Amino acid sequence: MTDRSKQDYADQETVTKEQTEQVTIDEQDIEILNEEKAETIEAEKSDEEIQKLREEQETLQNRLLRVQADYENFKRRSNEEKIKNRKYGAQNLVEDLLPVVDNFQRGLDIQTESDETNGLKAGLDMVFRQLKDALQKEGVKEIDALGKPFDPNSHQAVMKVESDEFESNTVVEVLQSGYTLNDRVIRPAMVKVSS
Repeated sequence: MTDRSKQDYADQETVTKEQTEQVTIDEQDIEILNEEKAETIEAEKSDEEIQKLREEQETLQNRLLRVQADYENFKRRSNEEKIKNRKYGAQNLVEDLLPVVDNFQRGLDIQTESDETNGLKAGLDMVFRQLKDALQKEGVKEIDALGKPFDPNSHQAVMKVESDEFESNTVVEVLQSGYTLNDRVIRPAMVKVSS
């Protein structure tokens, strides 16, 4: 090989080495850029994941608060219902017994003349008092209506009458007793009202 061709060959080899080094440098730059890009993408993904996790946490926290509130409301309603059941649980029984009380009252209002019927009446009176005592223990009270101002919440007016004895709109006669159970009107008193 001539010196010139050796020189050309050496120049070509140098160029090839420089190109190879340039390619290697370019590959390293690309690799570094790829790593940086991957880190950036990873950081973005990480930020997105953190944001998603925060949103999930907030959603779960809200659901938890709603469930707790629902539970507290349920507990409160259950307690109120228990109290109401204790207070008014005997209402159906009391409503069924009120006609029996009325019949006892009517039977005791009858005038008797013989000793035999007086004894029977005394026995009925004793049973009647026991029945009324048992009802009072459950919270049943008779509505005191005679001479009181008419109250549509506790009285049922069936007649209006002229009266000089009572003021206007006053109960002058009780036709059928009314009863309350722990301050709840079970049956209003059936009354005559002055006009």
